[in-house]
Amino acid sequence: MEKKINTQLIHTEYPKQDPYGSLQFPVYETNAFEFETAEAMADAFTGKTKEHTYSRITNPTVSYFEKRVAEITGAFGVTAMNSGMAAICNVFLTIARSGANIVTSPHLFGNTYSLFASTFKAFGVETRFCDITDLDEVENAIDKNTCAVFLEIITNPQLEVADLKALSTIARKKNVPLIADTTIIPFTVFKARDFGVDIEIVSSTKYISGGATTLGGLIIDYGTFDWNNGFIGDYAPTFGQGAFTAKLRKETHRNVGAYMTPHTAQAQMLGLETLNLRFEKASISCLLLAKELQQIPQVQFVNHTGLADNPFYNLSKTQFGNLPGAMLTFDLFSKKDCFSFLNKLKLIKRATNMFDNKSLIIHPASTIFGMFSQEERDRMNISDNTIRLSVGLENVRDLLGDIKQALDLV
Repeated sequence: MEKKINTQLIHTEYPKQDPYGSLQFPVYETNAFEFETAEAMADAFTGKTKEHTYSRITNPTVSYFEKRVAEITGAFGVTAMNSGMAAICNVFLTIARSGANIVTSPHLFGNTYSLFASTFKAFGVETRFCDITDLDEVENAIDKNTCAVFLEIITNPQLEVADLKALSTIARKKNVPLIADTTIIPFTVFKARDFGVDIEIVSSTKYISGGATTLGGLIIDYGTFDWNNGFIGDYAPTFGQGAFTAKLRKETHRNVGAYMTPHTAQAQMLGLETLNLRFEKASISCLLLAKELQQIPQVQFVNHTGLADNPFYNLSKTQFGNLPGAMLTFDLFSKKDCFSFLNKLKLIKRATNMFDNKSLIIHPASTIFGMFSQEERDRMNISDNTIRLSVGLENVRDLLGDIKQALDLV
């Protein structure tokens, strides 16, 4: 029987029968695993069997979490990392090399921008920043050394939306994979593969962990790209559609050592079970708040792609439906006003992170992007007047009341 998504989130068959009939998959908090014979150990270490050898490489609890995500998404392979940034880094350590280039937007989360512009640059990987919404500019930026087109499906915090199917068409034409950070919309709602995304990256720290208890990242490989373009080396002829995951699992992730921990996997499996319920509640509240904020005179501008007057409204609705996430931004009239407002909030928490059960608020220009120069912030479209709000599960009237009382005191 084919299960609906909310049932899938809760029910995934165990790889082995639990001896005690536990309804929660056990946490295998162990570094290593014993073998009955030297031959069995050798077979496991050389990949002839799928038995676990060392928890930096695979672990039963983490593998079960990966299996659950794979069944929900229909992915060819899922690899769980210890943060969203680790997931991004491992993807590009798998496909990039000195002399390669990445085509992407300057409208990226601060650390992602820094990873591309600074860290990878030191290893001879070029990043070509372009307007990802300008299809001609994207196509012209791609050449024979391009290893991927990368984007965030809704940028953080600019809330820009690009046409994924059009980008996928260009990427296919140029024989490069389309890689997307989809953190802002859960994979239970947004089906990345349907829009031509080859590799999906998720910060599971956000919606999946639920109460912001754990850090994690997911690399979701749909097996849809032909890796015979040379960037995977000898893996393509041997592993075919699984070449990316094969290189990632057999080389990159075991050498870098950023695998998810068993405790994190167990906590995030619990979060996975209520993911859809929490997303729907937070997203409905977010859209209601965005509409209310538009009526407040102290607010200069409200940005949320679910608003009918937003320039990305139609494209956002086509790609993400009626609830495009639980994050909005709004502009006040000065940086001084932003700081004064933040300091007067009583309920909403001044903190980074997104999609906690609690509502979180931050001034991006002075925090996430605070170490960048003014020129760089201008290029990334980061304004001193912008505030980012991640909406949680509180009553929306309580949230609105807190915002209004703080604005009245500015």
